[in-house]
Amino acid sequence: MTPSRSLLIHSALCLATFDDARREVTDGAVLVRDGRIVAVGNRADMPAEAWTADERIDASGHVITPGLINTHHHMFQSLTRAVPGAQDCTLFDWLRRLYPIWARLTPEMIRVSTQTAMAELMLSGCTTTSDHLYLYPNGCRLDDAIEAAQQMGMRFHASRGSMSVGEANGGLPPDCLVDSETAILKDSQRLVEAWHDPADGAMLRIALAPCSPFSVSRELMRDTAALARHYGVGLHTHLAETAADVAYTREKFNCTPAQYAEQLGWIGSDTWHAHCVCLDEHGLDLFARTRTGVAHCPSSNMRLGSGIAPVARMRARGVAVGLGVDGSASNDTGHMVLEARMAMLLARVRENNPAAMSARQALEVATRGGAEVLGRDDIGQLAVGKCADLVAFDVRGLDFAGTLHDPLAALLFAAPAKAALAVINGRVVVRDGQLLPVEAPVLAAQHNRLARQLLQA
Repeated sequence: MTPSRSLLIHSALCLATFDDARREVTDGAVLVRDGRIVAVGNRADMPAEAWTADERIDASGHVITPGLINTHHHMFQSLTRAVPGAQDCTLFDWLRRLYPIWARLTPEMIRVSTQTAMAELMLSGCTTTSDHLYLYPNGCRLDDAIEAAQQMGMRFHASRGSMSVGEANGGLPPDCLVDSETAILKDSQRLVEAWHDPADGAMLRIALAPCSPFSVSRELMRDTAALARHYGVGLHTHLAETAADVAYTREKFNCTPAQYAEQLGWIGSDTWHAHCVCLDEHGLDLFARTRTGVAHCPSSNMRLGSGIAPVARMRARGVAVGLGVDGSASNDTGHMVLEARMAMLLARVRENNPAAMSARQALEVATRGGAEVLGRDDIGQLAVGKCADLVAFDVRGLDFAGTLHDPLAALLFAAPAKAALAVINGRVVVRDGQLLPVEAPVLAAQHNRLARQLLQA
Protein backbone atom coordinates (compact mmCIF):
# COMPACT_ATOMS: atom_id res chain seq x y z
CA MET A 1 0.00 0.00 0.00
CA THR A 2 1.30 3.47 -0.87
CA PRO A 3 1.81 5.52 2.30
CA SER A 4 -0.35 8.62 2.81
CA ARG A 5 1.22 11.82 1.50
CA SER A 6 0.26 14.99 3.37
CA LEU A 7 0.94 18.70 2.85
CA LEU A 8 0.22 21.70 5.07
CA ILE A 9 0.25 25.24 3.72
CA HIS A 10 -0.15 27.73 6.55
CA SER A 11 0.02 31.34 7.75
CA ALA A 12 -1.44 32.88 4.58
CA LEU A 13 -2.20 36.58 4.75
CA CYS A 14 -5.53 35.83 3.08
CA LEU A 15 -7.05 32.51 2.09
CA ALA A 16 -10.02 32.94 -0.26
CA THR A 17 -11.91 29.66 -0.34
CA PHE A 18 -14.63 30.51 -2.91
CA ASP A 19 -16.61 27.80 -1.13
CA ASP A 20 -20.39 27.99 -0.78
CA ALA A 21 -20.03 30.50 2.07
CA ARG A 22 -17.32 32.47 0.17
CA ARG A 23 -15.14 32.42 3.27
CA GLU A 24 -12.04 34.60 3.36
CA VAL A 25 -9.69 33.61 6.16
CA THR A 26 -6.76 35.52 7.65
CA ASP A 27 -3.77 33.52 8.85
CA GLY A 28 -5.20 30.80 6.61
CA ALA A 29 -4.16 27.20 6.24
CA VAL A 30 -4.96 24.19 4.09
CA LEU A 31 -4.20 20.58 4.97
CA VAL A 32 -3.97 18.11 2.10
CA ARG A 33 -3.76 14.34 2.13
CA ASP A 34 -3.56 12.10 -0.97
CA GLY A 35 -4.56 14.89 -3.32
CA ARG A 36 -7.66 15.98 -1.35
CA ILE A 37 -8.32 18.83 1.07
CA VAL A 38 -8.94 17.48 4.57
CA ALA A 39 -8.98 20.79 6.50
CA VAL A 40 -9.18 24.46 5.51
CA GLY A 41 -9.49 27.53 7.70
CA ASN A 42 -7.55 29.56 10.23
CA ARG A 43 -4.10 28.31 11.18
CA ALA A 44 -5.14 27.98 14.83
CA ASP A 45 -8.01 25.68 13.88
CA MET A 46 -5.89 23.12 12.05
CA PRO A 47 -6.00 19.60 13.58
CA ALA A 48 -2.95 18.38 15.45
CA GLU A 49 -2.03 16.05 12.58
CA ALA A 50 -1.42 19.09 10.37
CA TRP A 51 1.82 19.88 12.15
CA THR A 52 3.26 16.43 11.41
CA ALA A 53 2.46 16.61 7.69
CA ASP A 54 5.09 15.24 5.34
CA GLU A 55 5.66 18.75 4.00
CA ARG A 56 4.88 22.11 5.56
CA ILE A 57 4.98 25.38 3.60
CA ASP A 58 4.91 28.81 5.24
CA ALA A 59 2.69 31.11 3.12
CA SER A 60 3.23 34.29 5.13
CA GLY A 61 2.61 37.36 3.00
CA HIS A 62 0.74 35.34 0.38
CA VAL A 63 -2.83 35.25 -0.91
CA ILE A 64 -4.15 31.73 -1.50
CA THR A 65 -6.99 31.00 -3.93
CA PRO A 66 -8.33 27.89 -5.63
CA GLY A 67 -6.41 27.03 -8.76
CA LEU A 68 -7.68 29.06 -11.70
CA ILE A 69 -9.49 27.22 -14.49
CA ASN A 70 -9.01 27.94 -18.20
CA THR A 71 -12.03 26.90 -20.27
CA HIS A 72 -10.83 27.73 -23.80
CA HIS A 73 -7.43 27.54 -25.49
CA HIS A 74 -5.66 26.57 -28.71
CA MET A 75 -2.23 25.67 -27.41
CA PHE A 76 -0.64 25.01 -30.80
CA GLN A 77 -1.09 28.70 -31.57
CA SER A 78 1.67 29.62 -29.11
CA LEU A 79 4.00 28.87 -32.04
CA THR A 80 2.50 31.74 -34.04
CA ARG A 81 2.29 34.66 -31.65
CA ALA A 82 2.49 38.17 -33.11
CA VAL A 83 2.89 36.86 -36.68
CA PRO A 84 3.47 39.76 -39.13
CA GLY A 85 0.46 40.24 -41.33
CA ALA A 86 -1.88 38.82 -38.68
CA GLN A 87 -1.38 41.38 -35.94
CA ASP A 88 -4.14 43.78 -36.98
CA CYS A 89 -6.78 41.53 -38.56
CA THR A 90 -10.37 40.68 -37.80
CA LEU A 91 -11.19 37.03 -37.11
CA PHE A 92 -11.76 35.74 -40.64
CA ASP A 93 -8.76 37.54 -42.15
CA TRP A 94 -6.62 36.46 -39.20
CA LEU A 95 -7.57 32.84 -39.84
CA ARG A 96 -6.90 33.09 -43.56
CA ARG A 97 -3.41 34.43 -42.82
CA LEU A 98 -2.59 31.68 -40.33
CA TYR A 99 -4.22 28.57 -41.81
CA PRO A 100 -1.39 28.04 -44.37
CA ILE A 101 1.18 28.29 -41.57
CA TRP A 102 -0.67 25.88 -39.32
CA ALA A 103 -0.87 23.41 -42.22
CA ARG A 104 2.84 22.77 -41.58
CA LEU A 105 2.42 21.70 -37.95
CA THR A 106 4.12 18.47 -36.87
CA PRO A 107 3.54 16.13 -33.91
CA GLU A 108 6.67 17.51 -32.21
CA MET A 109 5.27 21.01 -32.54
CA ILE A 110 2.00 19.92 -30.93
CA ARG A 111 3.85 18.37 -28.01
CA VAL A 112 6.19 21.29 -27.35
CA SER A 113 3.55 23.99 -27.83
CA THR A 114 1.24 22.16 -25.41
CA GLN A 115 3.91 22.12 -22.74
CA THR A 116 4.83 25.76 -23.37
CA ALA A 117 1.21 26.86 -23.10
CA MET A 118 0.70 24.81 -19.95
CA ALA A 119 3.88 26.13 -18.36
CA GLU A 120 2.71 29.69 -18.95
CA LEU A 121 -0.72 28.92 -17.50
CA MET A 122 0.67 27.19 -14.43
CA LEU A 123 2.99 30.10 -13.68
CA SER A 124 -0.03 32.42 -13.75
CA GLY A 125 -2.01 30.36 -11.24
CA CYS A 126 -3.93 28.01 -13.54
CA THR A 127 -4.27 24.39 -12.41
CA THR A 128 -6.95 23.07 -14.81
CA THR A 129 -7.12 23.82 -18.51
CA SER A 130 -9.04 22.80 -21.56
CA ASP A 131 -7.55 22.82 -25.05
CA HIS A 132 -9.30 22.85 -28.42
CA LEU A 133 -7.12 21.19 -31.07
CA TYR A 134 -9.08 21.25 -34.31
CA LEU A 135 -6.53 20.59 -37.08
CA TYR A 136 -4.37 17.53 -37.61
CA PRO A 137 -1.91 17.91 -40.50
CA ASN A 138 1.19 15.77 -41.08
CA GLY A 139 0.25 12.98 -38.69
CA CYS A 140 -0.66 15.19 -35.72
CA ARG A 141 -3.04 13.63 -33.19
CA LEU A 142 -4.74 14.78 -30.02
CA ASP A 143 -2.72 12.05 -28.32
CA ASP A 144 0.40 14.19 -28.87
CA ALA A 145 -1.09 16.94 -26.72
CA ILE A 146 -2.38 14.50 -24.10
CA GLU A 147 0.96 12.76 -23.68
CA ALA A 148 2.76 16.11 -23.41
CA ALA A 149 0.24 17.29 -20.82
CA GLN A 150 0.79 14.21 -18.66
CA GLN A 151 4.43 15.22 -18.23
CA MET A 152 3.30 18.61 -16.91
CA GLY A 153 0.96 17.24 -14.24
CA MET A 154 -1.84 19.65 -15.10
CA ARG A 155 -5.52 18.79 -14.86
CA PHE A 156 -6.59 18.61 -18.53
CA HIS A 157 -9.79 18.67 -20.56
CA ALA A 158 -8.62 17.78 -24.07
CA SER A 159 -11.14 18.68 -26.79
CA ARG A 160 -11.13 16.69 -30.02
CA GLY A 161 -11.75 19.53 -32.45
CA SER A 162 -12.49 19.07 -36.14
CA MET A 163 -13.05 20.85 -39.44
CA SER A 164 -14.90 19.15 -42.28
CA VAL A 165 -16.10 21.94 -44.60
CA GLY A 166 -13.30 23.56 -46.60
CA GLU A 167 -13.20 26.38 -49.11
CA ALA A 168 -14.42 24.22 -51.96
CA ASN A 169 -17.71 23.68 -50.10
CA GLY A 170 -18.20 27.22 -48.82
CA GLY A 171 -16.25 26.92 -45.58
CA LEU A 172 -13.42 29.13 -44.38
CA PRO A 173 -10.46 26.72 -43.90
CA PRO A 174 -8.36 25.50 -46.83
CA ASP A 175 -9.30 22.05 -48.08
CA CYS A 176 -5.95 20.61 -46.98
CA LEU A 177 -6.92 21.14 -43.33
CA VAL A 178 -10.34 19.46 -43.33
CA ASP A 179 -11.09 15.79 -42.72
CA SER A 180 -13.94 13.48 -43.66
CA GLU A 181 -16.74 13.35 -41.15
CA THR A 182 -16.53 9.57 -40.96
CA ALA A 183 -12.87 9.80 -39.96
CA ILE A 184 -13.60 12.56 -37.42
CA LEU A 185 -16.31 10.54 -35.68
CA LYS A 186 -14.22 7.37 -35.69
CA ASP A 187 -11.25 9.14 -34.10
CA SER A 188 -13.50 10.90 -31.61
CA GLN A 189 -14.83 7.54 -30.43
CA ARG A 190 -11.29 6.12 -30.24
CA LEU A 191 -10.08 9.01 -28.10
CA VAL A 192 -12.95 8.81 -25.66
CA GLU A 193 -12.51 5.07 -25.22
CA ALA A 194 -8.75 5.37 -24.86
CA TRP A 195 -8.35 8.41 -22.63
CA HIS A 196 -11.52 9.75 -20.98
CA ASP A 197 -11.74 9.43 -17.19
CA PRO A 198 -15.25 10.16 -15.84
CA ALA A 199 -14.26 9.67 -12.19
CA ASP A 200 -14.44 12.34 -9.54
CA GLY A 201 -11.02 13.96 -9.32
CA ALA A 202 -10.06 12.95 -12.86
CA MET A 203 -6.84 14.43 -14.24
CA LEU A 204 -7.86 13.88 -17.87
CA ARG A 205 -11.16 14.16 -19.65
CA ILE A 206 -12.08 14.27 -23.33
CA ALA A 207 -14.62 16.59 -24.94
CA LEU A 208 -15.82 16.59 -28.56
CA ALA A 209 -15.49 19.91 -30.33
CA PRO A 210 -16.34 20.56 -34.00
CA CYS A 211 -14.67 23.90 -34.59
CA SER A 212 -17.32 26.39 -35.69
CA PRO A 213 -20.38 26.95 -37.91
CA PHE A 214 -18.10 28.09 -40.74
CA SER A 215 -15.90 24.97 -40.73
CA VAL A 216 -18.22 21.98 -40.11
CA SER A 217 -21.60 20.76 -41.33
CA ARG A 218 -24.85 20.58 -39.41
CA GLU A 219 -24.72 16.80 -39.78
CA LEU A 220 -21.35 16.60 -38.03
CA MET A 221 -22.66 18.79 -35.22
CA ARG A 222 -25.68 16.51 -34.72
CA ASP A 223 -23.70 13.28 -34.95
CA THR A 224 -21.03 14.58 -32.58
CA ALA A 225 -23.65 15.55 -30.01
CA ALA A 226 -25.18 12.08 -30.20
CA LEU A 227 -21.75 10.46 -29.81
CA ALA A 228 -20.82 12.67 -26.87
CA ARG A 229 -24.04 11.94 -25.03
CA HIS A 230 -23.69 8.22 -25.64
CA TYR A 231 -20.34 8.33 -23.84
CA GLY A 232 -21.19 11.06 -21.34
CA VAL A 233 -18.50 13.52 -22.42
CA GLY A 234 -18.64 17.29 -22.92
CA LEU A 235 -19.36 19.29 -26.07
CA HIS A 236 -17.48 22.44 -27.06
CA THR A 237 -17.39 24.83 -30.02
CA HIS A 238 -17.09 28.50 -31.03
CA LEU A 239 -20.33 30.47 -31.26
CA ALA A 240 -21.39 34.05 -32.06
CA GLU A 241 -17.82 35.30 -31.85
CA THR A 242 -18.16 38.22 -34.26
CA ALA A 243 -20.77 40.04 -36.35
CA ALA A 244 -19.34 38.27 -39.42
CA ASP A 245 -19.79 34.94 -37.66
CA VAL A 246 -23.45 35.76 -37.02
CA ALA A 247 -23.93 36.89 -40.63
CA TYR A 248 -22.43 33.61 -41.92
CA THR A 249 -24.82 31.56 -39.76
CA ARG A 250 -27.82 33.59 -40.91
CA GLU A 251 -26.84 33.30 -44.57
CA LYS A 252 -25.92 29.59 -44.58
CA PHE A 253 -28.43 28.22 -42.07
CA ASN A 254 -31.15 30.87 -41.96
CA CYS A 255 -31.02 31.22 -38.19
CA THR A 256 -29.16 32.93 -35.38
CA PRO A 257 -26.20 31.23 -33.68
CA ALA A 258 -28.33 30.45 -30.62
CA GLN A 259 -31.05 28.92 -32.79
CA TYR A 260 -28.35 26.94 -34.63
CA ALA A 261 -27.13 25.52 -31.31
CA GLU A 262 -30.66 24.76 -30.15
CA GLN A 263 -31.68 23.02 -33.40
CA LEU A 264 -28.62 20.74 -33.27
CA GLY A 265 -28.86 19.79 -29.60
CA TRP A 266 -25.89 21.87 -28.57
CA ILE A 267 -27.38 23.17 -25.34
CA GLY A 268 -27.31 21.83 -21.81
CA SER A 269 -24.99 21.59 -18.83
CA ASP A 270 -22.68 19.27 -20.78
CA THR A 271 -22.05 21.95 -23.44
CA TRP A 272 -19.99 25.11 -23.43
CA HIS A 273 -19.47 27.66 -26.21
CA ALA A 274 -16.48 29.95 -26.63
CA HIS A 275 -16.88 33.74 -26.95
CA CYS A 276 -20.64 34.37 -27.42
CA VAL A 277 -19.83 38.05 -27.97
CA CYS A 278 -22.92 38.49 -30.17
CA LEU A 279 -25.35 36.27 -28.31
CA ASP A 280 -28.83 37.81 -28.63
CA GLU A 281 -31.63 38.05 -26.05
CA HIS A 282 -33.10 34.70 -27.10
CA GLY A 283 -29.66 33.18 -26.73
CA LEU A 284 -29.13 34.63 -23.26
CA ASP A 285 -32.46 33.23 -22.06
CA LEU A 286 -31.85 29.88 -23.75
CA PHE A 287 -28.40 29.45 -22.21
CA ALA A 288 -29.65 30.45 -18.77
CA ARG A 289 -32.63 28.10 -18.89
CA THR A 290 -30.57 25.13 -20.09
CA ARG A 291 -27.41 25.83 -18.04
CA THR A 292 -25.37 25.98 -21.23
CA GLY A 293 -21.87 27.28 -20.51
CA VAL A 294 -19.86 30.15 -21.97
CA ALA A 295 -16.08 30.49 -22.13
CA HIS A 296 -15.44 34.23 -21.92
CA CYS A 297 -12.23 35.28 -23.73
CA PRO A 298 -11.86 39.03 -23.15
CA SER A 299 -8.28 39.59 -24.36
CA SER A 300 -8.75 37.65 -27.58
CA ASN A 301 -11.99 39.47 -28.30
CA MET A 302 -10.18 42.79 -27.85
CA ARG A 303 -7.17 41.69 -29.90
CA LEU A 304 -9.35 40.79 -32.90
CA GLY A 305 -11.76 43.68 -32.45
CA SER A 306 -14.62 41.22 -32.02
CA GLY A 307 -16.51 43.13 -29.36
CA ILE A 308 -17.32 42.68 -25.68
CA ALA A 309 -19.40 39.74 -24.51
CA PRO A 310 -22.32 40.69 -22.22
CA VAL A 311 -20.88 38.74 -19.32
CA ALA A 312 -22.44 40.75 -16.51
CA ARG A 313 -25.87 40.22 -18.06
CA MET A 314 -25.15 36.54 -18.63
CA ARG A 315 -24.28 36.03 -14.98
CA ALA A 316 -27.26 38.06 -13.78
CA ARG A 317 -29.55 35.72 -15.73
CA GLY A 318 -27.84 32.62 -14.39
CA VAL A 319 -25.70 31.62 -17.38
CA ALA A 320 -22.65 29.54 -16.39
CA VAL A 321 -19.59 31.59 -17.35
CA GLY A 322 -15.93 30.58 -17.16
CA LEU A 323 -12.76 32.30 -18.30
CA GLY A 324 -10.64 31.43 -21.34
CA VAL A 325 -7.30 32.81 -22.53
CA ASP A 326 -8.08 31.55 -26.06
CA GLY A 327 -5.35 30.74 -28.57
CA SER A 328 -1.93 32.26 -28.08
CA ALA A 329 -2.03 33.74 -31.56
CA SER A 330 -5.00 35.93 -30.64
CA ASN A 331 -4.19 37.03 -27.10
CA ASP A 332 -1.05 36.56 -27.21
CA THR A 333 -0.48 35.38 -23.67
CA GLY A 334 -1.82 32.74 -21.33
CA HIS A 335 -1.84 34.73 -18.09
CA MET A 336 -4.98 33.80 -16.18
CA VAL A 337 -4.78 36.58 -13.59
CA LEU A 338 -4.45 39.12 -16.39
CA GLU A 339 -7.45 37.52 -18.11
CA ALA A 340 -9.53 37.86 -14.95
CA ARG A 341 -8.50 41.52 -14.70
CA MET A 342 -9.56 42.10 -18.33
CA ALA A 343 -12.91 40.42 -17.67
CA MET A 344 -13.53 42.72 -14.72
CA LEU A 345 -12.60 45.89 -16.58
CA LEU A 346 -14.40 45.05 -19.82
CA ALA A 347 -17.64 44.26 -18.00
CA ARG A 348 -17.51 47.76 -16.54
CA VAL A 349 -16.88 49.32 -19.95
CA ARG A 350 -19.66 47.36 -21.65
CA GLU A 351 -22.26 48.21 -19.03
CA ASN A 352 -20.91 51.74 -18.41
CA ASN A 353 -21.00 50.81 -14.76
CA PRO A 354 -18.01 50.37 -12.43
CA ALA A 355 -20.11 48.00 -10.31
CA ALA A 356 -20.84 45.66 -13.23
CA MET A 357 -18.15 43.22 -12.06
CA SER A 358 -16.07 43.28 -8.89
CA ALA A 359 -12.65 41.73 -8.44
CA ARG A 360 -14.18 38.93 -6.39
CA GLN A 361 -16.79 38.24 -9.05
CA ALA A 362 -14.10 38.06 -11.73
CA LEU A 363 -12.07 35.64 -9.61
CA GLU A 364 -15.21 33.59 -9.08
CA VAL A 365 -15.62 33.35 -12.87
CA ALA A 366 -12.00 32.16 -13.03
CA THR A 367 -12.52 29.46 -10.37
CA ARG A 368 -16.04 28.24 -9.56
CA GLY A 369 -17.35 29.49 -12.90
CA GLY A 370 -14.78 27.52 -14.84
CA ALA A 371 -15.52 24.39 -12.83
CA GLU A 372 -19.23 24.67 -13.59
CA VAL A 373 -18.61 25.26 -17.30
CA LEU A 374 -16.43 22.14 -17.46
CA GLY A 375 -19.07 20.12 -15.60
CA ARG A 376 -17.06 19.61 -12.42
CA ASP A 377 -17.93 19.99 -8.76
CA ASP A 378 -14.62 18.63 -7.44
CA ILE A 379 -12.49 21.70 -8.26
CA GLY A 380 -12.85 25.49 -8.26
CA GLN A 381 -13.08 25.98 -4.48
CA LEU A 382 -11.14 25.20 -1.32
CA ALA A 383 -13.35 22.96 0.80
CA VAL A 384 -13.02 19.66 2.59
CA GLY A 385 -13.22 16.76 0.13
CA LYS A 386 -12.39 18.82 -2.95
CA CYS A 387 -9.32 18.24 -5.07
CA ALA A 388 -6.21 19.93 -3.70
CA ASP A 389 -5.71 22.44 -6.53
CA LEU A 390 -4.59 25.78 -5.12
CA VAL A 391 -2.24 28.67 -5.81
CA ALA A 392 -0.50 31.30 -3.71
CA PHE A 393 0.57 34.79 -4.78
CA ASP A 394 3.27 36.73 -2.94
CA VAL A 395 1.93 40.24 -2.24
CA ARG A 396 4.90 41.58 -0.27
CA GLY A 397 6.60 43.32 -3.21
CA LEU A 398 6.45 46.79 -4.71
CA ASP A 399 3.66 45.86 -7.13
CA PHE A 400 1.32 45.41 -4.16
CA ALA A 401 2.61 48.16 -1.88
CA GLY A 402 -0.36 50.06 -0.48
CA THR A 403 -2.93 47.38 -1.31
CA LEU A 404 -2.78 45.06 1.68
CA HIS A 405 -5.99 46.38 3.23
CA ASP A 406 -7.64 44.16 0.57
CA PRO A 407 -4.99 41.81 -0.82
CA LEU A 408 -7.50 39.58 -2.60
CA ALA A 409 -8.92 42.42 -4.72
CA ALA A 410 -5.36 43.63 -5.23
CA LEU A 411 -4.65 40.54 -7.32
CA LEU A 412 -6.76 42.17 -10.07
CA PHE A 413 -6.46 45.89 -9.32
CA ALA A 414 -2.66 45.86 -9.03
CA ALA A 415 -0.15 44.47 -11.53
CA PRO A 416 -1.00 40.88 -12.57
CA ALA A 417 1.09 38.57 -10.45
CA LYS A 418 2.77 35.28 -11.20
CA ALA A 419 2.10 32.37 -8.88
CA ALA A 420 4.68 31.85 -6.17
CA LEU A 421 3.25 28.41 -5.39
CA ALA A 422 0.95 26.10 -7.29
CA VAL A 423 -0.39 22.74 -6.13
CA ILE A 424 -2.27 20.36 -8.43
CA ASN A 425 -3.85 17.21 -7.03
CA GLY A 426 -1.80 17.69 -3.88
CA ARG A 427 1.48 17.92 -5.77
CA VAL A 428 3.62 21.07 -5.77
CA VAL A 429 4.26 22.06 -9.39
CA VAL A 430 5.40 25.67 -8.87
CA ARG A 431 7.63 26.55 -5.93
CA ASP A 432 9.10 30.00 -5.25
CA GLY A 433 7.84 31.08 -8.66
CA GLN A 434 9.75 28.31 -10.43
CA LEU A 435 8.15 25.62 -12.57
CA LEU A 436 9.09 22.12 -11.38
CA PRO A 437 7.89 19.59 -14.04
CA VAL A 438 10.15 20.94 -16.82
CA GLU A 439 13.09 23.30 -17.23
CA ALA A 440 11.51 26.49 -18.50
CA PRO A 441 14.60 27.85 -20.36
CA VAL A 442 15.08 24.54 -22.19
CA LEU A 443 11.40 24.40 -23.13
CA ALA A 444 11.45 28.00 -24.38
CA ALA A 445 14.49 27.27 -26.55
CA GLN A 446 12.79 24.23 -28.09
CA HIS A 447 9.64 26.23 -28.69
CA ASN A 448 11.49 29.11 -30.36
CA ARG A 449 13.37 26.70 -32.62
CA LEU A 450 10.11 25.11 -33.78
CA ALA A 451 8.38 28.48 -34.21
CA ARG A 452 11.18 29.63 -36.51
CA GLN A 453 10.99 26.37 -38.42
CA LEU A 454 7.24 26.73 -38.81
CA LEU A 455 7.33 30.30 -40.13
CA GLN A 456 10.40 29.85 -42.34
CA ALA A 457 9.12 26.73 -44.12
